[in-house]
Amino acid sequence: MRDANSLTTAFGRPGRLGFELSPLGGVVARLHASGGTALVALQGAQVLSWIPGLVTPDVFWLSPLARLGTGKAVRGGIPICWPWFGPHPDTDAGLGAHGLVRAADWRVIDSAVKPSETRLTLGFILDAQQQAVLGGTADLTLDVVLSDHLTVSLTTRNTSTSPLMLSEALHSYFNIGDIASIEVSGLTGRRYLDQLSGNVFTQDGPIALPAETDRIYWDTPDTVIIHDAKLKRSITIEKTGSVSTVVWNPWREKALRLGDMSDDAFRQMVCIETANVGPRNNITISPGSQHTLTARFSVNR
Repeated sequence: MRDANSLTTAFGRPGRLGFELSPLGGVVARLHASGGTALVALQGAQVLSWIPGLVTPDVFWLSPLARLGTGKAVRGGIPICWPWFGPHPDTDAGLGAHGLVRAADWRVIDSAVKPSETRLTLGFILDAQQQAVLGGTADLTLDVVLSDHLTVSLTTRNTSTSPLMLSEALHSYFNIGDIASIEVSGLTGRRYLDQLSGNVFTQDGPIALPAETDRIYWDTPDTVIIHDAKLKRSITIEKTGSVSTVVWNPWREKALRLGDMSDDAFRQMVCIETANVGPRNNITISPGSQHTLTARFSVNR
């Protein structure tokens, strides 16, 4: 990985984009646009923070125990799950949860600015061992575009000669006032798998989270809104290239087992994940083709 100064020389945009060593222990890009600021770690191409131009707390939650450079993914922001979500389908393969790229170093490909927009593009090419796990070759790019909203796009290009089947997610952790004071709307009437019980249900009205929640909503291209009464704001998540939505909060007992969350951290976060997860919503990319998964985040007071 190149150092922050050389990256700023090569890709920096004065007053709009630069690179720095984070207190978390790794290199991050700092983007400015429309009065707002975003931070993106090169490890995992992971958005860590977005504070919009209006006076509001960070949109994303980041564990106070988070550290870069440990060989593990950082809990918070927007980790990338690819090319599988959750445990690897072959549970005996000895492969970790959520894929190959969450803790890997990505490279800077490009940057650009417009009067009201700042863009950063990161890329990742699989090594031989990762190709063997995937069963093919692929190139990944992540585009982060900051304006008065934030857009994050993950593009997979199949560079092999056979189709690639995969699952993926932008595993977004949102900062909330209190888990007891939010509702999540937009998924009424959608069927979901409750991963805690293994049962399938149909959503009736807004989602409340009074206990541990782990749900995969199938066939959902829908816009989802987090209504946060305590912080007096709503967060809107629009998406394209996605037909699954994951809703997750570990609650106290599981959070204590995770090791990188403090005792009551579950109260200040909720994950609403823009995804294609299977087996129902896996995606298949033909040789020479590509697929883009995009989430667009906006905030209203």
